[in-house]
Amino acid sequence: MLFASSLPGLGALLGTHLIRGFQKAPRVALTDTAIRNAKGREREYKLADSAGLYLLVTPAGGKHWRLKFRIDGREKKLAIGSYPEIGLSEARRRRDDAREQLASGLDPAREKQKAKHRARVAAANSFGEVAQELNDKRRREGMSPSTADKNEYYIGRMGPVIARMPISEIGPADLLAVLRRIEAKGNYETARRVLQLSGRVFRYAVATARLASDPSRDLRGALTAPKPQHYGAIIEAKRAGDLLRAIDGYDGQTLTKIAMLLSANVFVRPGELRHAEWAEIDLDGGLWTLPAEKMKMRRPHHVPLSRQSVALFREAQEISGPDGYVFPSIRTRTRPMSENTVNAGLRRLGFSGDEMTAHGFRAMASTLLNESGKWSPDAIERALAHGDEDRVRAAYHRGMHWKERVEMAQWWSDYLDQLRRGAEIVQMKGRGR
Repeated sequence: MLFASSLPGLGALLGTHLIRGFQKAPRVALTDTAIRNAKGREREYKLADSAGLYLLVTPAGGKHWRLKFRIDGREKKLAIGSYPEIGLSEARRRRDDAREQLASGLDPAREKQKAKHRARVAAANSFGEVAQELNDKRRREGMSPSTADKNEYYIGRMGPVIARMPISEIGPADLLAVLRRIEAKGNYETARRVLQLSGRVFRYAVATARLASDPSRDLRGALTAPKPQHYGAIIEAKRAGDLLRAIDGYDGQTLTKIAMLLSANVFVRPGELRHAEWAEIDLDGGLWTLPAEKMKMRRPHHVPLSRQSVALFREAQEISGPDGYVFPSIRTRTRPMSENTVNAGLRRLGFSGDEMTAHGFRAMASTLLNESGKWSPDAIERALAHGDEDRVRAAYHRGMHWKERVEMAQWWSDYLDQLRRGAEIVQMKGRGR
């Protein structure tokens, strides 16, 4: 007592040091050096940082950031990422973000799961995925393969960046930037088609509750209006003979040459010829039956085949038969030849797009058949598979003109042979047959 009283401040000082001695020393935060030097041990262990953040080191030497936290009285852990992909400063930033969520009453682990789910949904609802879903739906509903292929081509012109974007994040400015790039190349009609088809995709997304509104509607009037264009077509008999002789001398792919010759003889739409399948063609009966789903007017179309057309199909059969597409792609037999193949063949022969196109064979047949004066306009229209708004009348006329169409098909092929030989062309008037 005497000693203590003689040193009045000593007792207090000793008490303070004793209390501090029982407290934990302050935890030293992690450093990059300590993290780099951490090695795997027999068992996994933790290197603590601060505020619940620690580094879990596995026996194999892996280093993974974890955040320990409590919510609703329960202890939970949040995986933040792995080192060195996630450095110390980034791990601390993510820890702070998670603690802000905690302060707002949110569970960081639950929010992470929700973010992953939203990312998966966004990936499944990318523009490209929605566009493909719509096109597949329209195929099932009877859209012709040629139209479906064209739709996919035009949608593809939007590029991979837009295709991968969540459709809900695409705004008018994103769409306009794509269209401006197409216009910059002078492809005004293509830009118009891309806008039209993308709008259909956006409206489908709205209808399926994946989008609030169609961003393409705000771009009406923004594009340069394309000038009306007509398919290049040779419609003079003498020039038709020049064309046929040029095709005879074609030295490219044999199937391309056959496709050009059949385009002249049967004058179906280019897409219908490209998608022709051997199962549709009766060579012994001289008949090609196109199913409704392949036709623009969604009605079956029967094409009588002349002797020349049958011979051309038999030649093609030796190359691509006996099943599948008559004119398969050179890359895979599961797809038809490209829509540009016949046009490319014509360019190779020296005919420009203003002179002749794949579609121009139809105009050539229509013009020369009508000018011959031998065939009724209705029979020619039926041969071209042009629609008739009166379905009863259309069915009646298809049956009524079948015999005339069979005769006309053979006459037309014979006439093409005459033009090819360069024989004198005699315009016949009247319908005496």
